[in-house]
Amino acid sequence: MHQISREKIFAFLEAYQQFHDSINFRAEPANLYEPIRYIMGLGGKRLRPLLVLAACDAVGGSWRQALSQAYAIELFHNFTLVHDDIMDKASLRRGQPTVHLKFGENSAILAGDAMAFYCQMFLAEGLPAPTQAYVLSLFNTTAIRIIEGQQMDMDFEDRLAVDSEDYLKMIEYKTSVLLACALQIGAVIGGAPPEMEKAFYNAGLGIGLAFQIRDDILDAFGDERFGKIKGGDILNNKKTLLYILARENASPDDQHLLEKLITEPDAEKKIHQTLAVFERSGARVLAEEKAKAFHEMALRSLNSLSLPVEGKNLLLDIAQMIYERQF
Repeated sequence: MHQISREKIFAFLEAYQQFHDSINFRAEPANLYEPIRYIMGLGGKRLRPLLVLAACDAVGGSWRQALSQAYAIELFHNFTLVHDDIMDKASLRRGQPTVHLKFGENSAILAGDAMAFYCQMFLAEGLPAPTQAYVLSLFNTTAIRIIEGQQMDMDFEDRLAVDSEDYLKMIEYKTSVLLACALQIGAVIGGAPPEMEKAFYNAGLGIGLAFQIRDDILDAFGDERFGKIKGGDILNNKKTLLYILARENASPDDQHLLEKLITEPDAEKKIHQTLAVFERSGARVLAEEKAKAFHEMALRSLNSLSLPVEGKNLLLDIAQMIYERQF
């Protein structure tokens, strides 16, 4: 990584954290606001606010003026996690109890609802009227796509046959569009000309698709230092790319085994045998190759931008960091 990029990333994240820590949600009712403070205090990778600030800076904008919008994007991301965890019946988030387990399901739902509306307030903060309206429109379109993606993900749990195209559309909506929106909004606030916006957005899609595929691989084959229970997607019968590729490439016996494992009550057995099929079928290698292809797509979009060398290197370095999951 370039030294200038490293210094800027540190500055972005430090300023973002200071802004984050300065936010004081209301004290009452405590059962509404304590869950918000809890989930926002659990940390996370800060990918989305980083992308907002980096894009703003890369096009020559004053990135500190985009801190409120960076916070809004992170707040919305955390809202989706609160509600997703309820639907997935998840017990851990970033290594800690999920909001609905700690505070109760009803409080978690209401906290998520409040977060979604606070996002609108933070997005609008400090922007001139035309930019404000445009940014809110971009965000609301993205928010609808994310909700559609979550519904697709839930629907897939009850479908035996899900193909790669279905899966990629789902993760594009559920995960990638928010990273794409973060880059585009940052560029807009920084004053990027309209003809550059599509390349920023497409870069974010590629970053997000590669990120989600690798996240699925880490869920299956990683360890719990990422703050999630290993094999959680398998236990929830998620039709990840690993699962789809395994069904497409496994032997007839292993295809039959995957079908049986959907209803396997023994969690350890279900995870162990499913992972073995992922390995035997070559699904893990194929999924890694697919992630790399989307990462390279993102790099091509970033390289197509007419930016100062320092700004382009910054974005390329961040894309590489996200792909390699080194922070």
